[in-house]
Amino acid sequence: MARIIAVTNQKGGVGKTTTCVNIGASLASAGRKVLVVDLDPQGNATTGCGIDKHKLAASSCEVLLGDVAAAEAIERVDGAMLDVIGANGDLTAAEVGLMNAPLRERRLRLALEPLADDYDYILIDCPPSLNMLTVNALVAANGVLIPMQCEYYALEGLSALLGTVEQIRGSLNTGLQIDGLLRTMFDRRNKLSTEVSAQLSDHFGDRLFETVIPRNVRLAEAPSYGLPVMMYDSSSKGAHAYLQAAKEMMGRIEVGDRPTTGSSGVSDSPSMPSESPNAPPQ
Repeated sequence: MARIIAVTNQKGGVGKTTTCVNIGASLASAGRKVLVVDLDPQGNATTGCGIDKHKLAASSCEVLLGDVAAAEAIERVDGAMLDVIGANGDLTAAEVGLMNAPLRERRLRLALEPLADDYDYILIDCPPSLNMLTVNALVAANGVLIPMQCEYYALEGLSALLGTVEQIRGSLNTGLQIDGLLRTMFDRRNKLSTEVSAQLSDHFGDRLFETVIPRNVRLAEAPSYGLPVMMYDSSSKGAHAYLQAAKEMMGRIEVGDRPTTGSSGVSDSPSMPSESPNAPPQ
């Protein structure tokens, strides 16, 4: 039975898609059967896996609207050994179409149910906003992975996201858990980054991944070649970090080394550090 994980953060530019693609590729390299579902109209996870988003025979749009079964929309990424349900700008139409559709919040969950026994992990790349697409992902998921930068503004949206997760738990998906927060684009030379990192550790405890994803040129370059970083440059620090993050995830989920903070791991976000003129540049 697949572990379905929504990779989400309402703030853009935090490495959400990079995390989804590279965690997926890293899990696949460890022999796990992985499906990446692109639920962002920008289609960046699709292109990041080397798939032309403009030439999709079927996409997550058609899956959500019920025009095709999820299995019919799957594209195989042979080099990365993972499967992808791609997305493009058509997905914006799906969001509009879902507004008055029956079972509108459960469309993705119902679509993925027939695939649950075919994969070990299904990773959903969510759009950088709390809309009906993100709600569908959270209703379909067992867990939530939150990539975030250790900077002042990244904390502002965290409270709203955690509040949304709690609302979904209370009404549409009682089994939803926070699988963890992953620090991305981390620069240890930045004082504010280390301060925010410490706050996250104090507040979220073992919900915070021990693995930290550093700022890395190879990570930034890989999507332009349509490759996960481990296929673009397996020796890079970014590749090693995501392989370690995937290993940590497997330890949490498969070995049962689950985070223990609270029943759901959902709480208010930590208070933000005061922003002062002496704060390091972000």
